[in-house]
Amino acid sequence: MQKTVLLIHKGKSFMLGTIAKNLADGGYKVVEVEPTMEDISAHKDEMDLFIMYLGEYVDDVTNTLVYLKDICTEEDKLLILIGTASEIEVANRSIPSALISATFERPFDMKKLVAQADWLIEANDDLAKRKNILLVDDDGTFLKMVKDWLSAKYRVTIVTSGAQALMYIADNRPDLILLDYEMPVTSGPQVLEMIRSETKVDSIPVIFLTGRDDPESVKSVLALKPDGYLLKNLDRTKLVAMVDDFFEKQKFKKLHDDKVL
Repeated sequence: MQKTVLLIHKGKSFMLGTIAKNLADGGYKVVEVEPTMEDISAHKDEMDLFIMYLGEYVDDVTNTLVYLKDICTEEDKLLILIGTASEIEVANRSIPSALISATFERPFDMKKLVAQADWLIEANDDLAKRKNILLVDDDGTFLKMVKDWLSAKYRVTIVTSGAQALMYIADNRPDLILLDYEMPVTSGPQVLEMIRSETKVDSIPVIFLTGRDDPESVKSVLALKPDGYLLKNLDRTKLVAMVDDFFEKQKFKKLHDDKVL
């Protein structure tokens, strides 16, 4: 199966020609497009990887960058950015670093770019076989930390609001949703209520993330009948262990149910 890459850039240059040639020599089908939402949308579904070659134009394509952020969030697409340190910094204002698979500052080693692309695609193929967790929280620092903790074992998608979570599950079915209990605009309980009211997604397991561990708060959380809750102050080992335990119990329950049938 041929590997595919969408090379997003504005204008032409010797450097861009060299990048395209090196990728093609590395076994990639390279499709080149302008940095517009229309051009990217026309090819995104058939691509394994996006590479965006930044330039002075980066200040003028905020909408495109936000669109790429949404694609990486909702469709788990791989994105590599190439540019100067300042260009990459501008892109990071629209696309959180946690969603960017790799960055290369110019000048860079072409062989390393191709090797990084190969590694990302191979790793992504492995991730596709893992359980998918949707992590929902408005705290970007917490999101990145927990994603780093869980990514060694699971495929983790992150979103920063209840609305984004609902948009994601409209087209995707995660194996588990870790949902922040307290979020602005649309709270965790509201998101859970909306999930449970939709037949197509009402069986997706939801575990609340909460910073409160007093008995009254815990009682309020459990009254909503989630599939569990995790305290946000848990350390890495305990949090990962509790997620592992959830999936082990799920597997045991499925085996039991199959035997009954």
